[in-house]
Amino acid sequence: MRALSLTAPQQFDWVQLPEPPSPAPGEALVAIRSIGICGTDIAGYLGKMPFIHYPRILGHELGVEVLSTGPGFTQVKPGDRCAVEPYLNCGTCHACRQGRSNCCESLSVLGVHVDGGMRETLLLPAHKLHPCNALDYDQLALVETLAIGCHAVHRAAIQPSEDVLIIGAGPIGLTVLQFAHLTQASITVLELNANRRTFIQQHYPSAHVVAELPDEACAQVVFDATGHPGSMARTLHLARHTGRIVFVGITKEPVLIDDPLFHRRELTLVASRNALSSDFPHILDLILQGKIDTRPWITHRCAFADLPTTFPEWLKPESGVLKAVVQL
Repeated sequence: MRALSLTAPQQFDWVQLPEPPSPAPGEALVAIRSIGICGTDIAGYLGKMPFIHYPRILGHELGVEVLSTGPGFTQVKPGDRCAVEPYLNCGTCHACRQGRSNCCESLSVLGVHVDGGMRETLLLPAHKLHPCNALDYDQLALVETLAIGCHAVHRAAIQPSEDVLIIGAGPIGLTVLQFAHLTQASITVLELNANRRTFIQQHYPSAHVVAELPDEACAQVVFDATGHPGSMARTLHLARHTGRIVFVGITKEPVLIDDPLFHRRELTLVASRNALSSDFPHILDLILQGKIDTRPWITHRCAFADLPTTFPEWLKPESGVLKAVVQL
């Protein structure tokens, strides 16, 4: 089986892997059909993702077809189209017992801590598959990235009367915008990229999108989806007294906290990591109901065979990539 391995920063190599064995009880063998490219993949490619070590097979946003299942598992069947929940948790640690499997103490995320879906087939725990045959594989590949925004907005507990600031409108920032939009809160998006600002104006006209803001309090809830330490530190200046800040992006660098300001405004700072299993069927239902339309998000596609040469091109600002999908 052919797979694409990130053997070092900015170095993809084709490798041959053995074919997976037949699925055991509780497992499913799937064919990878679509792979969404995420900020995590880009950071890993550039050598900036703290949890990725090389070599690593990337790919955690997956739309898959079930080929076979192990004995006794009936929730999915061969031929089913599924979104993949790529968070492999132990089920027994303190976090898992609290229902917080997204931050399991020994969590392994496909394509980050362990090898992921940039390959032809993959053996997975069957309960990590979320079937929905009414959607195409590209739509299913976007469910995981949507789940990041869903969980972040849940962490913020936004009320309709509150004003919200989202910093960064890359793929993750857009998922935050999508779910913040569903709360009917007043939303401002701070984004430097003109193409992304235009996208928001076209598809989220109720949101106010800007290229700059003064360093003064302007929102009760502030999300930072940049993963930039300077931007993350600045959120304390942008949150109102008693405000809430959610770090959705991640950085290797220390983030400077202005502690007197943090205390004076009695701010609440929370992290948002991954998503919960329950987010996946919820998102599938929202897409089926027409409350989320993933179609405008995908601006670029390529065949799996072309990814090593296409991936660096997608990183160039002039490419205009909003969300890219690899098709197998």
